[in-house]
Amino acid sequence: MTIDLSVAFQSKSTFDSEVNGKEPCLGGQLREQAVWVDESICIGCRYCAHVATNTFVIEPHLGRSRVIRQDGDSTQLIQEAIGTCPVNCIHWVPFEQLDELRAQLDGMNLQDLGKLPQVSRRINRQKS
Repeated sequence: MTIDLSVAFQSKSTFDSEVNGKEPCLGGQLREQAVWVDESICIGCRYCAHVATNTFVIEPHLGRSRVIRQDGDSTQLIQEAIGTCPVNCIHWVPFEQLDELRAQLDGMNLQDLGKLPQVSRRINRQKS
């Protein structure tokens, strides 16, 4: 029995369809929407990071939740994490809005949740 090795070079190496962003990625299916944390109202409770550990992380400088991977956990687990948020700061948004939302967030002067507010002067109270 002889095998014709030239057959391997006759098959197409490209796909006929164009890339649309919904192809399997890292063994999974990309979602139609992205998960987003509005860090301006996040209180740093860490509930979401404890539920969906591959999607959310607590940002070390501000102490607020942040999405680190869109494909980190299942949609059901991410939805469960969204449900645990006491201030409703986690949302599903179109992927196209992520850059705009990040730019708006970067323009805000967010304060670390673990530090006391900055004051320009102290109140002098009278000692009794």
